This record gives sequence, structure tokens and C-alpha cells, in this order.
Amino acid sequence: MKTLLLRGRMLLELIRFSHTIFALPFAVLATVMAFRVPLSSGELPAVRPQDLLGILACMVLARSAAMAFNRVVDERFDAANPRTASRHLPAGLLRRSEAIGLTVVCSLGFVASTLLFLPNRLPLFASLPVLLFLLGYSLAKRFTSAAHLWLGGALSLAPICAWVAIRGEEVLSAPADLWPPVVLAAAVALWVAGFDIIYACQDEAFDRQAGLRSVPAAWGARGALRWAAAAHAAMVGVLVVLPLVSPVLGLGWLYYAAVIGIAALLWYEHHLVRPDDLERVGIAFFHVNAVVSVVLLLAASIDCWWV
Repeated sequence: MKTLLLRGRMLLELIRFSHTIFALPFAVLATVMAFRVPLSSGELPAVRPQDLLGILACMVLARSAAMAFNRVVDERFDAANPRTASRHLPAGLLRRSEAIGLTVVCSLGFVASTLLFLPNRLPLFASLPVLLFLLGYSLAKRFTSAAHLWLGGALSLAPICAWVAIRGEEVLSAPADLWPPVVLAAAVALWVAGFDIIYACQDEAFDRQAGLRSVPAAWGARGALRWAAAAHAAMVGVLVVLPLVSPVLGLGWLYYAAVIGIAALLWYEHHLVRPDDLERVGIAFFHVNAVVSVVLLLAASIDCWWV
């Protein structure tokens, strides 16, 4: 029993389960927003517990499948990179077959979880294309420096998918209904791409040596940090636009105060990292970004329903 628990803990460490907090708040926020906007019938969407459970299950399982797959396909690169050589697979703490098994189980679980949304069949129909896009990120650095934006796009699917899961065929009969989650998704994509570029600065030299593509490998750390800053500035701009896309959401002063706070946090994140000093990348990546997502979730949710 003790051995099983230990291996279970290591599998969660393998996929960095705790980092789910980066994307989950945006799926939750899209869910909150989806219940706030009336359907074409004039009624608000019905709140069904199975929908909420489905969103949580799909979010966790899809991310877990993508992370496990990433560890499998990147094993030889992780082994060659001094920064990642101590990860579970190259260090021999877990077997490759275990990581593959986790990928398969989580992938099947993700697809099965979309059945919770029935009679809304759109999540089930979209599950395989979404899963393939998520898994595809792990191969992106082999052929494009835009891999950071691919990762951003992968996480940005969370608010769109949550919205579709709640509102169903409304998005087909009234395509403009999708504007709020699409704008939120754009902000997520820019945010993630920016902080992933910062994180990738640690591997600038290794990526060049291994033939992997990334913004730091192509532009150097100094140029990469400029691209990251531009992405984060654009993210703030997109967040400013969100209330204008759907005034019925009721986003007001509290939301805009949160956007100002997020802008300050992102400035602090960039202040922590210098081209010749990457020692504080961990603080910038893990701590600051976790606060960003939670602050936006809380402020926007409160503004939507109570202010």
C-alpha cells in the first residue's frame, strides 16, 4: 500500500498536478460568465451539478494527459538537459510505461467525462480534436519557435470549452454568443505564451544545441524577454476589452481594479528576471502567475454577480 501511494504521488509530481491552478481559474471564470449571460430564449442557463463536475474532470484530465505525454516524448531531451535530468523518467524514478499508461487513462477519462454534458453533444464531438491539439504541443518545439503560443492556445481552450459545455447549441444558433470566452481565451493565450517564453530562457543554450526551436533560442534571452513583455502588455489590453464585448456581464470597477493589479503583477514578474540573471525565474513563473489567475477569477466573478 505504501509503495502504491508513493508511486501515485510521483505520478502527480510527474505531471506537476499542482500547476493546474494556472488554467483552472479561467475555466471556472468562463463558467461563471456563461451562467450570467441570458440565452436567446431570455432565460439564464440551468445550473446542473453534472456540468460543473464535467468541467472540473475534463480540465484536470486533459491537462494531466498532455503533461504525461510531454514527459514521455521529451524524455531524451530531459535526460540531456542538466536542468531537467532529475525529472522522474530520466532519473529512473518512474517507468516510461507508467507515464504512457497515465497518458492513456487520462485521455480516455477526458473523452468519457464529456458524456456528463449530455444531451449537449458538442463537448463529446470536440473532445478528440481538443485532445490532439493539447498533445500536439509537446512536439511543437521540433518545428516551430511559436511553441509558446501553441501552449497558450492549448490553455486558452479551457474557457471556450467550459462556455460551450454550459451553453450548448446556443453557440451554433448565435455565433456572437462565443465572443466573451474567445476574448478571455485570447488573454489566456497571450499570458501563457509570455510566461512560457520567460521560463524557456533557462534553456536557451540547450535548445540551440539540441536543435529545438524556441523564442530564446532564436532571439536570445534579451530579445525573448521583450517578446514576453509585449505578450503580457497585449494580454492586459485584451482584458480591458472584455467588458465591452458583453456589457450584460456587468464587469465594472472591481474588474478594472483587478486588471490594474494584474498589470502591476506582470510588471513585477518582468522586474524579477534579467537576461543575465535568471535565478528568480521560478518565483516569476510559479508564484506571480498563480496570483494573476486567482485575482482575475475572484474579481470578475464578484463583479458579475454581486457588485
